Amino acid sequence: MNTEALLSDLRRQLHDGGLHGCLLVRDLHTGDELGIEPDTPLPSASLVKVPLALATAERIRRGELDGATTLDVRPGRITTPGPTGLSRFRHPARIAIDDLLYLSTCLSDGTAADTLFGLTPPAQVADILHELGIRGITVRHTIHELSDTPAERLDASEAHLAHALAIDAGTSGRGHRVPQLDTTRANTGSARAWVELLQALWAPSKIHPAVAERVRDLLAHNVLRQRLAPDFSSDATTWSSKTGTLLNLRHEIGVVEHSDGQAYAIAVLTESAVPADSQPGAEALMAQVARTLRDHLRNY
Repeated sequence: MNTEALLSDLRRQLHDGGLHGCLLVRDLHTGDELGIEPDTPLPSASLVKVPLALATAERIRRGELDGATTLDVRPGRITTPGPTGLSRFRHPARIAIDDLLYLSTCLSDGTAADTLFGLTPPAQVADILHELGIRGITVRHTIHELSDTPAERLDASEAHLAHALAIDAGTSGRGHRVPQLDTTRANTGSARAWVELLQALWAPSKIHPAVAERVRDLLAHNVLRQRLAPDFSSDATTWSSKTGTLLNLRHEIGVVEHSDGQAYAIAVLTESAVPADSQPGAEALMAQVARTLRDHLRNY
């Protein structure tokens, strides 16, 4: 199948599966890439924890922060399904900055992330991204602001109502009645912007090698592996990634490294048109489409 026919078929598969997808796969050695709407910005959800990790690690390198410094962290006391780590703690804890980095990035712990945002606010994270030559990713607010959505105000049995609002309350210009889904107010990034960030972490760039290594290590130890990992993990590959989930948004960005030396950066950003919280079929479809793009690019 030629490239145009393949892309048309994959768009049809996404549509039939109830997904609007923005994807990009790039060969990190040759720069060759293949994508579907790669320049469309979408709200980042928890993907913003990767720029946060980068900014925190950079400030540690500069000596502005000490990774061994311990902080008293108030418990999240969140009881709704989804949040992990400190977000579900019942009692205060004292945790080092380095360990907050692990919890925020590898467990997608929102309370840990907001503690780090308390040290490096969103505007400063954005400034550090700019200093390091990273463009196209906006960082405007914390995780608490991100998670204060209708889903947290409804009973679990009414989750579908929050998803219906997320699906139906948008505008053609990507405004939205839910502020976390409004691209003029939310943390945002396109598939291309996230791939550019991954390339800057895996290839020589303005990011200091020690900082890049630290962030790569965090992504390699991501414990949330239900989305793209099944299609990119094997004894002959390493899959390093970060997921992002918010209402009807399901994202994942990552790098697959093959034992033969090939490496591909992958960004998959999706919006679901199905008003349901649990959609394993959508996650499988995301992985299938991303794997097909990678296979085509690898064998082209």
